[in-house]
Amino acid sequence: MEDERTYDDVACTVCGCVCDDLRVTVAGGRVVRAGNACRLAVPWFAEQDARPAPCLIDGQPVPFAVAVARAAEILQGAKSPLIYGLSRSTTEGQRMATALADRVSATIDTTASTGHAPSIVALQQVGESTCTLGEVKQRADLVIFWGSDPVNTHPRHLERYAPLGLVHGVPRRIHVVDSHPTDTAKLADRFWHVPDGTDADALHRLRLLVRGLPVLAPPELQELAGIMKEAKFGIVFFGTSLTRGRLGHRNVEALLELVTELNDHTRFYARRMRRYGDVAGADSVLTWQTGYPFGVNFARGYPRYNPGEFTGPDMLARREVDACLVVGSETVTGFDAAATATLKGIPTVLLDSPGREASFTPTVKFTTAVYGIHRPGTAYRLDEVPIPLRVLLPTDYPDDAEVLAAVMAALT
Repeated sequence: MEDERTYDDVACTVCGCVCDDLRVTVAGGRVVRAGNACRLAVPWFAEQDARPAPCLIDGQPVPFAVAVARAAEILQGAKSPLIYGLSRSTTEGQRMATALADRVSATIDTTASTGHAPSIVALQQVGESTCTLGEVKQRADLVIFWGSDPVNTHPRHLERYAPLGLVHGVPRRIHVVDSHPTDTAKLADRFWHVPDGTDADALHRLRLLVRGLPVLAPPELQELAGIMKEAKFGIVFFGTSLTRGRLGHRNVEALLELVTELNDHTRFYARRMRRYGDVAGADSVLTWQTGYPFGVNFARGYPRYNPGEFTGPDMLARREVDACLVVGSETVTGFDAAATATLKGIPTVLLDSPGREASFTPTVKFTTAVYGIHRPGTAYRLDEVPIPLRVLLPTDYPDDAEVLAAVMAALT
C-alpha cells in the first residue's frame, strides 16, 4: 500500500492497562492494521480517520477564534462552572484544565467520581500496599480478581500481567471472587461466590481468619484465607463492583486492611482496576497540582476537597452547576438521570476526539487531536507508571492543552 508505515511498541489508551506493545500500520492518513490490539482497541484505532468539523456552536461550523471566544464567555459568565472528564486526555491537557479551573474559580473533577472515588477515599484512610504490574507478572503466584471482570473490561490484562506459567516453581493461580460467575471466572482456577452486598462481611471474616482468631465462617472462606496466607506473592485486583453503594469505601477499607494484615505472613498487595486509559494520570496531575485527587473546588480562590460536595455528578444532580466544560464525551456516560438532565439544560463546552458521538448536544464543541495518535504525551497506567505516547498520524486539529490555553487567553 502506498506510503504504508509500521510503528512498533505503540501504546494504547483505551483502558487502564495502556498496553505498549502494539504494532500499528498506517497508510493514507488512517490506521490500517493494529497488531496485538484487543477487541476494544481495534474499533478505537479504526475510528481515528473521522474528519468532523473542527469547531461548532449550536451545531454550526465556526472559526476556531469564534468558538474560543464563546467558550470563554460561557465559563466567565458562570457562577458555578464545572470542568469534568480528563481521563481521555494526557498530562499536558490535564495540567491546563487545572489551571483553567483555578482561573475561573470552577470545580474540577475526573471520572473517578463514577468509578474508584470510594477506593481513593479508603486508601486515604488506611493506606495501601501496592506494586507495579511488572512485579505482578514476574512474581505473583496468586492473582485474585475481586468484583472485576478483566476479560471484558481489560481484555489483555491476563495475557500481559498474569500469564499462565510457573512462578516460584509453582503454577500461577488465578482466582475470582464475585457475586456471580463472570467470563474471567470461566478461565480461573477457582471461583468464590460472595453474595451481592456481603463483601464487607466476607472481608472482615477473612481478616479474623488470617489473624487466627475464632470466627464463625463458612468453609469456603476458611479455605480462601489459608490460600492467601500460603501464597509467596499475592495480589487482589478489585473493580467497581466493590465500590458501589453508599458504603463502598468501607468495602475497600476492609480489603486494604486485609492485605496489610496478610503481609504479616507473606507478601500481598492490592490494585484498583482503573477503567479509562489515563484516569490514573488525571488523579495524579490533580494531586500534584492541588493536593487532592478529584472533586476539587476553587470557588474561594484556593483548592478545597470534599467528595460528594465537590464531585461533578453529584453537583449536577443537585443543579449546583450552571456551566460545564467536558473533556471527553464518553466520560459522562456514567451519570445518573438527574445529572444528565442538568447537563443537557445548561451551557456546555465539549472537547472531544474525532469519531465520538456525545450523549448531549454541547453549546460549543471542539474536535481535538488524540494523544497517542496525533500528538505525543504521557499516560499513566493503572499502576501509576507513566507511559510515553507517540505520533502516528498527522492532523490539523489542536490538542486539549492548546484549546484550553486559547480559552484561558480569551478570558478578560
